[in-house]
Amino acid sequence: MTAFIHQLPRWPAFHWDGHRIAAPLATVRHQQGRLLGRMESLGPITRQQILLQTLSEDVLKTSEIDGEQLDPEQVNSSIARRLGLDYANVPYIDPHVDGVVDVILDATANYPDPLTADRLFAWHTALFSATSIGMKIIRVGGLRTDQNGTVQAAAGSIGRQRALLRAPAASRLNSEVDTFLRWFQGSDNTDWVIKAAIAHLWLVTIHPFDAGNGRIARAVADLALARSEETHQRFYSISAQIREESDAYWTILEQTQKGWLDITPWLEWFLACMSRAISGAQQTLSRVLARTRFWDSVAHFPLNPRQRLVIARLLDGSEGKLTSGQWAKLANCSHDTSLRDISALLAWGLLTRSAESGRNTSYTLVQAP
Repeated sequence: MTAFIHQLPRWPAFHWDGHRIAAPLATVRHQQGRLLGRMESLGPITRQQILLQTLSEDVLKTSEIDGEQLDPEQVNSSIARRLGLDYANVPYIDPHVDGVVDVILDATANYPDPLTADRLFAWHTALFSATSIGMKIIRVGGLRTDQNGTVQAAAGSIGRQRALLRAPAASRLNSEVDTFLRWFQGSDNTDWVIKAAIAHLWLVTIHPFDAGNGRIARAVADLALARSEETHQRFYSISAQIREESDAYWTILEQTQKGWLDITPWLEWFLACMSRAISGAQQTLSRVLARTRFWDSVAHFPLNPRQRLVIARLLDGSEGKLTSGQWAKLANCSHDTSLRDISALLAWGLLTRSAESGRNTSYTLVQAP
């Protein structure tokens, strides 16, 4: 029978090769500093746009990892309302969306606050307003009890899951969680970036809740990363990068769970993943700045709301080339109105027309980034 790391005699005495992680840690720390410095040079409105985009992506992707799809518009609106940002609210926001948003914002905005069992329980309650998931009864806001037997933590999509670990017995959880929290709040001089990686691994390993353990682990990692930067503003998403690299994530997690207490490979993977997340944030920043320059360059044109709406979609790269029929659908207007809107943009030099004629005629934004 395979031994899992929580079954090893010296658990949880993690150790690692400091020489092997020194360079990747220094790289990540340098990237953090450069990104924060670049953000500080921006105006407050641009920073707000990037902050909203990053937090929204974090909320959406941390849920996707657990197989849940949230409505992006509801997520954006929920975050914007809590941050006091100017954003068009949707008519209805699912309380569950608000709950996921509350957890992410508490972890980052209130990062100096102590991490306690009560705080973890409050996060779990926010994630699960009901006491069941499908046919499974879960305990909300409290440690699991194993009333349905020993927990087998699995990875992968539904129908293709594989066991990563056999979680510790519920009778161990009070002690396990206390040990984790004392370590997390302790002053052992471990870099907070390394603590983020260890905390993620540790919580996934002990699996303290009936559900939502991955999301709680990622929220705690976000809290640690906020402490590493000493700012509540998040401009990159480790959850989004993990979602992008999910196959590699499940593989290294499984190898670590069934390995030894030397977690050097896990730390190396986490640091590399974080480095790629920060690099992606730099690319996002470049796109946002390009959009800002575009809107500044067209400020003197009398654009109507429909034109602004469709141009925004084109700037996001979500539409590519656009036909008049697609324009009418996006702007919720008649075909004649879409042709008038397009004709004005052509006259101002903001759109270019394809060589095709008739219904195949498409239009491209001239100054798209």
